[in-house]
Amino acid sequence: MILPGSYVATLLILVLSMICWGSWANTYKLCPPKWRFELFYFDFAIGVFIAAIIAALTFGSLGWDGFSFLDDLRLAGKRSDALAFLAGVIFNLANMLLVGAIAIAGMAVAFPVGIGIALIEGVVLNYFLNPVGNPAFLFTGAGVIMLAIVFDSLAYRNYAMAASVAAAQQGKTRTTKRKTGGKGIAISIISGLLMGIFYPFVEMARAGETGLGPYSIAFIFALGVLLSTFVFNLFFLNLPLQGKPIDIFDYFKARVKTHLFGIVGGMIWLAGGVSNFVAARAEGQAQVGPAVSYAIGQGATMISALWGLILWKEFAGADGRVRAFIAVMFFLFVAGLALVSSAPLFGNR
Repeated sequence: MILPGSYVATLLILVLSMICWGSWANTYKLCPPKWRFELFYFDFAIGVFIAAIIAALTFGSLGWDGFSFLDDLRLAGKRSDALAFLAGVIFNLANMLLVGAIAIAGMAVAFPVGIGIALIEGVVLNYFLNPVGNPAFLFTGAGVIMLAIVFDSLAYRNYAMAASVAAAQQGKTRTTKRKTGGKGIAISIISGLLMGIFYPFVEMARAGETGLGPYSIAFIFALGVLLSTFVFNLFFLNLPLQGKPIDIFDYFKARVKTHLFGIVGGMIWLAGGVSNFVAARAEGQAQVGPAVSYAIGQGATMISALWGLILWKEFAGADGRVRAFIAVMFFLFVAGLALVSSAPLFGNR
């Protein structure tokens, strides 16, 4: 299997992971407005599984060591298999809630709040599982990111209030905007708490002599995503986060193009996932550690927030105060990520 051989190579792989994780949600935004996230998610899960198979049979089966993805699967312990599968299930529930939050509040809100919370939780848990890097840099960076989340929430709250006031002056009612905004933030928080848990299971799945390699983890992880989607969606289809219940047969009424958006979205996410798992697996001078690997990957938050602001105009017409909050949020998030990513350079590696 192919693994990075230097610290710079590992960082470049993590940048790829960050871009993929921050961009896949655009495929949902490209779907028709009436295409519900519950139906989109079936295609997303299929795309994740397809990409995992492709990665395993290519990069996971090549390399000078002659040790392939299939060898890794055969030698790994059942406990490692179960942990990787459970990681996929936990991630899947968290990500389904995240997509639901995007549908309600937009990318520029759901990602900074949800993934920001996941980042902080994941950094702490992963550091205690595998303490690589300077803890002062790691935890200070996590604290700065928490401030960024606060400013993002303030930006959305003020934006929603300003929209309500403007609507009231025009004799219109806009209470729905404020209610759904609060609901979107609440769902993002729950998603983030779950999202921060899955990566430690990935780390435990690769630990020990019978632990899984990154491509095998990605394959079993993707299997967990695919199978659990059909279970979780039974709930979301009948008790939706927003709107009326829908029939699973509505899935077959969409055009092929709509389904392709979801499949491509899943493939993009898994490309970022494999990149992240590979970077976390790097050893020697190439090692950054799982806490840093996870944290840099979650820099996807800024990528997705930029997509939401620039491409989808989710804060269109915002006043100076809201724009200031957004600017502070970006600055704090970048500063926090810089502290976290620098941790291996100032600690025992």
